[in-house]
Amino acid sequence: MVIKSSLSLSTAIVVINASIKNDITTSILHVHLTNHPVTKTLHYAAFVTSTEAKLFVIRCGINQACIKENVSKIIVVTNSIHVAKNIFDVSSHPYQSHAVAILSELHRFFTINQSNSRILGMF
Repeated sequence: MVIKSSLSLSTAIVVINASIKNDITTSILHVHLTNHPVTKTLHYAAFVTSTEAKLFVIRCGINQACIKENVSKIIVVTNSIHVAKNIFDVSSHPYQSHAVAILSELHRFFTINQSNSRILGMF
């Protein structure tokens, strides 16, 4: 899916990862858009959980993809499906502020243009 979509001019591919070493969390974000250089962003934080870091970097990736012109589809690639599921859990939990911010960004993305894709898949 990612390889096929990487040739589309309207698809943004967001790849995220985060790791913790000595209480320092490193989050890495790559955003790929056809005919644009890959954007790499690093974030460092102290004393946060891996889940918080991954939700934050998902939020940053979606935000970066949403501000690009002509993007109608965003693919987020992560090795943490359990983290991504927290985005859609509307009950009270410690990551609710991240979930609300991500859902708000996605709502704005989908309302900008009716042709923006609304397909969600977790593999």
